[in-house]
Amino acid sequence: MLSRATRIASASLLSAAVVLAAVSTAEAGRRHHRHHGHGWETGAAIVGGLAAGALIGSALSAPRYPAPVYVAPPPPPVYHYRPAPRVYYQQPAPVHYRPAPWSPAWYQYCSSRYRSFDPRTGYFRSYSGRYVFCQ
Repeated sequence: MLSRATRIASASLLSAAVVLAAVSTAEAGRRHHRHHGHGWETGAAIVGGLAAGALIGSALSAPRYPAPVYVAPPPPPVYHYRPAPRVYYQQPAPVHYRPAPWSPAWYQYCSSRYRSFDPRTGYFRSYSGRYVFCQ
């Protein structure tokens, strides 16, 4: 970013260069007789210089706006909630679908379910050949 003094100096040099270019093209010299004095080159140089001066002048006179400042919004409010009350549930009573081992109902259940059941040991022979306790 250039400082203000540097911008003004460069604008002055540019406008001086445009004016000097217009003056040098305005001089006819020996070619004066060939063009019969129309002079459109001088007018074009003046119009170009005025346009360049208008552009530079508007750039230098533009207002300087400060950079926007970000203001953070306030933090959201903090809500403190009471902890939820603890609820204690009673454990349900176990449900048994099979009779307790070594009872008459157990003997009846295992003998009817497994053909290889041995009532003396409480084991039966599985399909894999292992002996498994009847439950």
